[in-house]
Formats: sequence, C-alpha cells, structure tokens
Amino acid sequence: MNKRQRPLLGKKILLGISGGIAAYKCAELTRRLIEQGAEIRVVMTACAKEFITPLTMQTVSGHVISDSLFTPQAAASIEHIELVKWANLLLIAPATANIIAKLSNGIADDLLSTLCLATQGPIAISPAMNVQMYQAAATQNNLSIIAERDVFIWGPAEGMQACGDVGLGRMLEPDALVDLCINFFASDAKILSSVSITITAGPTQEALDPVRYISNHSSGKMGYAIAVCAQKMGANITLISGPVNLSPPKNVKLIKVLSAKEMHCASLASLKECDIFIACAAVADYKPARFASQKMKKQQGIDDLMIKLVKNPDIIASIASVEPPPFCVGFAAETQDVKEHALKKLKAKKLDLIAANNVSITDQGFNSDQNALTVYSKSRQFDIPFADKKEVAVQLLTIISKHFTAKE
Repeated sequence: MNKRQRPLLGKKILLGISGGIAAYKCAELTRRLIEQGAEIRVVMTACAKEFITPLTMQTVSGHVISDSLFTPQAAASIEHIELVKWANLLLIAPATANIIAKLSNGIADDLLSTLCLATQGPIAISPAMNVQMYQAAATQNNLSIIAERDVFIWGPAEGMQACGDVGLGRMLEPDALVDLCINFFASDAKILSSVSITITAGPTQEALDPVRYISNHSSGKMGYAIAVCAQKMGANITLISGPVNLSPPKNVKLIKVLSAKEMHCASLASLKECDIFIACAAVADYKPARFASQKMKKQQGIDDLMIKLVKNPDIIASIASVEPPPFCVGFAAETQDVKEHALKKLKAKKLDLIAANNVSITDQGFNSDQNALTVYSKSRQFDIPFADKKEVAVQLLTIISKHFTAKE
C-alpha cells in the first residue's frame, strides 16, 4: 500500500480499553488501524484485563501494554505525560459508563483516567454498555458535559447486547471506528482550502405579537458543528444563524437573524462570495399573515383562536435557482418516509446533495449532541452513522468536498 491507500500513515493513536465485554473487539480494531498505517499504543484498565489479556494486545499492537501509574517504568518516565505527548488521538473503546463519569467529573484514579485529564489533544470515545445504563439520566448528563468539552462521541450502535437486551449501547464495530479515525484525521487536511461556504443554522422565529412567536426545536448545534469543522478544513465561512444559545465559532463571519425573511435576505446577499451553500437551518415554513402590534389578550367567552398563516420564502430553492447557482446542500428533517421525502426535495429544489435524518428517533437530531444522516445525490446514497455532531459534520463535509470538486 502507498500513502494514499494507507490514510492513517504516520498517525499515532493511543487506544484506551476500559472494562466492558466489547473489549474483545479491540484486538481486531488494533489490527485494522495498523493496516491503515497507524501506530498504536494501548492502555488498559484493571477491569479491561478481565475481558482481554495484555499479551493479546501487546502481540497485535507491537508495543508493551501500559496499565498502571505505579510501575518503575511509569514512574521513571512520568508515563501519563509521555503517552499523551506522543499521541495524535486518544481513543477510548469501549468507553464504559464508569470511564465516561470519570471524564465528566475530572476523576483521575488510574492510568487511563489520568491520561484523559493530562491530555491537551483530542479525545474520542466509543460508548459501550447496557441500554438502561446508557439511557440513565446520569450517563446522558455526563455525555452532554464531555461533548461540550469537545470530546468526540462515536456511537453507540443499536442491537442485541451481551445481556440479551436490545437497544442503544453496543460499541461500534472495528471497521466503523477505523472509518471514523480516518475521517477525523481527514479534517486536518485542508480539503476545502479557500472555498467560500455559507451555512444557515438554528431555528427562525415568526412573530405573532410583541411577546409571542412561532418557532421549532432546532438548537443550531448541527449547523455550528459544520461551520467549525469546515473552517478547520480551510474554508472561508459565513454562518447565518437564527436565535440559539451557542457560543459563536471562531474565525467565521457570523450574521444573526430572527425571521425566515431576514435569513432569506442574508442568504441571497452572501452569494457574492459563495461556492457552497449548506442550508442546515430549520426554517419556519409559514408565518402569521398579520403581526399584532399589541399583545393579543384572551377574550372572555372565546375559547378558540384562529391564526392565518402564509408561506415563507423557500431559501434553498431560491439559492439553487440563481444563475449560476452555488453548489447547494439541503437538509431534510423528517419524522416518517425519510428517504421518499428527501429525494423529492432533492429533485424539486434542484439540489446537488441533501442530508436527511429522522428527528423522531430518541437522542438524534434536534437539541441532541449526536446525529445520524443519510446523504443523497442524484444517483448515490451515503450513510453517516450515529455519532457526535462534530464527527457527523466531518463526514458530511468530506462527501460535499468530493462532489463539489467533481462538479468543478
């Protein structure tokens, strides 16, 4: 294999294995990562060694396993500092509820948790646990906390578990984790260098009166993740954002709007310098036909209130119809018949790509830190598995980059 065929050549991955049954997959994961060119060092917790032996991991990785803070070798080299300086990525797989809780709370009581606290580099985790443990409020809160600290959350997958239960909680398979590692490092490559991208994000608000409006549950997290990752890939970003509770991304041009009309105007104005337009915002399809200048009061004896709505402009369709149009990527947030609705929008709005997701699925889409997308072109389908929205953004942008380059 040459460098092009081994996309992880020269990359150094520190694999942290915590104590779950899915640890048995780590030998295969290590082998696959090495096949792609990566160098692997392995850290194991005491519980991990109950599921897979250090000798197995030493044999497949080609390096002595690290498992304690208190060996003479570790003390001599301050191993937890040396390891994190060596690594380009700390990948914890499987990541149990216990290690996730330690990450969230800054607990450092063994080598792996100490590494997590000592590293200034990127951390990715692949959760693996029983479905009830994954869905527990404490675990979900811990995941939200570490996501805000820019820890990449890869998975979990859904399916049959070792205990016999079925649901979310399975560690992603080795091939999926290898692909995620490849995509992660691809984000460092400036594949969108000097490309100008406009991204819409968040909800819009359509005013009824001075105190009320019509809106939706969009948090803007997906659009902001795309903006951050695209900027890292070298693109010049204009982010047109509806009202969200998110910190503005660094080094992007941020335009704040409220209504669909304002977003439409800002989008059209951005076309002077726009190679790719990504319509990620959840734009209100309708707005009130009349704005009440005073607060609408309850009327005595009247239990029903009729509000007439009129259509808002279709932003992505308007952008795709200009001459010449930028490369247009739409989003389809659906609750049923996802593929059918997405393909219909792709054709009707004359888009280059459309990214569809089922927002009726728990923990996916609106307000979540994770998502899964299916991307459609006129002839192909690309599945982006359930993962942290930043990782989903990297995979989406990689797909966009390939199609945009091919169209040029």
